[in-house]
Amino acid sequence: MSFDVCVKAPAKVNIGLKVLKKRADGYHNIESIFQTLDFSDELQIRRIPQKECIVRCAQMQLPLENTLTKTYSAFCSETNIDFGVEVVLNKFLPAGGGLGGGSSDGASLLKGLAELAEIQLTDSLADAVAEKVGSDVFFFLHSGFFQGGRGCALVSGRGELVESIESRTDLSFVLIFPGIHSSTKEAYSLVDHAYELGLYDSVYKVSYPDFSELKRLYYGFIGAWKFTNSFTPVLIDKYPLIGEALRDILECGADWADMSGSGATVFGVFQSDSAAKEACLKCQKKWKCVVAH
Repeated sequence: MSFDVCVKAPAKVNIGLKVLKKRADGYHNIESIFQTLDFSDELQIRRIPQKECIVRCAQMQLPLENTLTKTYSAFCSETNIDFGVEVVLNKFLPAGGGLGGGSSDGASLLKGLAELAEIQLTDSLADAVAEKVGSDVFFFLHSGFFQGGRGCALVSGRGELVESIESRTDLSFVLIFPGIHSSTKEAYSLVDHAYELGLYDSVYKVSYPDFSELKRLYYGFIGAWKFTNSFTPVLIDKYPLIGEALRDILECGADWADMSGSGATVFGVFQSDSAAKEACLKCQKKWKCVVAH
């Protein structure tokens, strides 16, 4: 079968992630640096005459409504296109892993749909679709990745405020997959409960750098990073394996480590590729893990 468009859908990691208390509308504001990696899903997209989005994925069973079908529906409502697509999703990013896999898939499908429809993917069109699909979609569309670079950005609001910054190219990452599926809904519920009980101050004693300092810290010495993920302590309490993975990657020489997003992927940051590969070999005796850049 021939396809009209093939596009990569990269993973992202959060280098620090401050989750603020729930807003009146039920959402949470965040403050974070998002960075894409060369570990990715792949979408093969074929135009079909019937107006529907058919998704095939050999690696996992997707729900009937997913980020790809939502993206297609949102794109149709914004553009009134008259064709459908068949999408073969080669899935490598773990579901519920905190790597933004679903959002990245949606953003990449949007890019492919615009190409098939010969429509310019303007910021306003991209944002209109992202608004209907999910907050992380904004980052993948505005991070610089689709402009041929590595995606990296300061992200705030509920994820819709994206300020692209230059990505560091001197870092290597080891991703550990503890085999835990952490739903975003569950993770935010745990954060809300921790705020209600005052655990961030009394038990976790979490402190965060000011948002204005994130960029400076990111470009600085990794050993001086003070980034913190609000989800990490509450997820470790529920899933001790996450804490075990964090300890292991640090013991294997990571210069800095944390959980990505709402989990459960743990990642270590290394200043040399050789150190990252050596650490990955050690961790593979116990964990499923990969090296990424």
